[in-house]
Amino acid sequence: MIVKTGGGGSMIVEKDVAIPVSDGHVIRANVYRPEGADRQPVLMALGIYGKDAHFGDAYKAMWDVLKRIHPAIDTGDSTGHWLRWENVDPELWVPHGYVVITVDARGTGMSPGYLDPLSPRETQDYYDAIEWAGVQPWSSGKVGLIGISYFAMKQWQVAALRPPHLAAMVPWEGNSDFYREWSHHGGILAGSFLTAWWPRQVLPNQHGNAQTHHRDRDTGQRTTGPALSPDLLAGNRATHHEDIAAHPFDDAWFRQRSPDLSRIDVPLLSAGNWGGIGLHLRGNIVGWEQAASHDKWLSLHIGTHFESFYLPAYIEIQRRFLDKYLKEADNGWEREPRVRLEVRRADGTATTRMESEWPLARTRWTRLYLDAAARLLVSTAPKIATDASYEALGEGIDLSTPPFEEETEYTGPVAARLWIRSSTTDMDIFATLRAFDPDGIETIFIGASEPVPVTRGWLRASHRRLDRTHSEPWRPWLAHADAEPLTPGETYAVDLEIWPTSVVMPKGWRLVLTLQGRDFEFPGTPGRMLHNDPVDRPPDRFGGLNTILSGGTTASYLLMPLIP
Repeated sequence: MIVKTGGGGSMIVEKDVAIPVSDGHVIRANVYRPEGADRQPVLMALGIYGKDAHFGDAYKAMWDVLKRIHPAIDTGDSTGHWLRWENVDPELWVPHGYVVITVDARGTGMSPGYLDPLSPRETQDYYDAIEWAGVQPWSSGKVGLIGISYFAMKQWQVAALRPPHLAAMVPWEGNSDFYREWSHHGGILAGSFLTAWWPRQVLPNQHGNAQTHHRDRDTGQRTTGPALSPDLLAGNRATHHEDIAAHPFDDAWFRQRSPDLSRIDVPLLSAGNWGGIGLHLRGNIVGWEQAASHDKWLSLHIGTHFESFYLPAYIEIQRRFLDKYLKEADNGWEREPRVRLEVRRADGTATTRMESEWPLARTRWTRLYLDAAARLLVSTAPKIATDASYEALGEGIDLSTPPFEEETEYTGPVAARLWIRSSTTDMDIFATLRAFDPDGIETIFIGASEPVPVTRGWLRASHRRLDRTHSEPWRPWLAHADAEPLTPGETYAVDLEIWPTSVVMPKGWRLVLTLQGRDFEFPGTPGRMLHNDPVDRPPDRFGGLNTILSGGTTASYLLMPLIP
């Protein structure tokens, strides 16, 4: 059908287009393309959230936030009718000379089959869809990928397979390491997010779900196709959280789902969120670092999980990049600095700064030593060894810097070397960096999906062995290959990866390190991404007395990225 766009033009909309894949199956897509145009480059996204479920219907709370931030989202050049969660708006891209394709992954929406999120089969389907799009009569032969979160995660996976027609990718806030970012943090199962995500976001979109609340605004029909029985539905899907819980280490099951980033060689624009701690930050940085692409850019921003993707200034960045590599536009994009940072201030605002590398070459790697007795973070290691103990499931301990004597910026990766003891055979360490003003009031930053502190890090002590081939002083890389239990009462040195951050601390403010044996949560604000699976964290192993040592021969410290 031909429809009018908000800008006064028109576009062709083809729904439920069948795409054959390599095992003889078929997945279905919506194709939006310019009317009367010749061959155009393609923008594609494949995911599990429903190609026919409108953003405002499926995610009303987020839609209301986006409307408040960007009231023109469904006025002017776009009616908003074709907006889908975490996908581009076809009305803003088709008139610009692109074909937009949104694909229901196998087992979701209008695509029948076995639902197995982030699986190798799903990734092969994506490869096949890219190759299909590359040879259609309306296609220029160049396919670009763009989308947020799940739609970004799939980009990392499929790009490592090197589909011949793939020409560029824009993974926006989407992790690239299935173990370290999606399922386990420091070896600790990220249980609460996955157990909530599955029934809230995945099952309503399973193909054949007769109980779904999603309806196609055009037809009024379910977005999930013909109804299947509950038994058939249950047998037609993986048990995602249970599958993950059955693999506590970074084994072959995870390796099948975490791409070899060094195989990615297409032009790349990777965008992460400083507030995406635990899900949508590390993967964009590591993906950018490890991709073999010659033409690659990293952009790190603030705000909620989805707002930046739809704001005009960011769409302009996306367009310039994609115009360059899908249309060969002479727009000067290739001369853009390789790193774009929104340097975050303590009041929640940010200043955009262009850089040429990551971590920044001028970084002064600065140790803040723990003084356990005084509960301080100090610039010189205490000569006398002291320690501090806390109940693992209690409030933990806080260690603070003195008030900063001048405005101080930390932008980059963070790490910690801690000397520890436990009364049990294991110990989960939750390290939280927090910012306090001179009156002792904490700054709470807008996060991607929940309020966040400056940054966080995690470590299960039995997973303390490093993969030294991947480790850097500023980013310990844990092997997560097996468990090495602790001997109760013995002392161990462990290295924590703390996720990157950017914060400018005003004069007189303090940085506080909170160490606990459970998740840090702001008072009155329950956390969304908690590590509270009772099977993964039995109290007899993780509910003991934890001890942090400092000074002398057990000098624990933070390694901070001070920017002069």
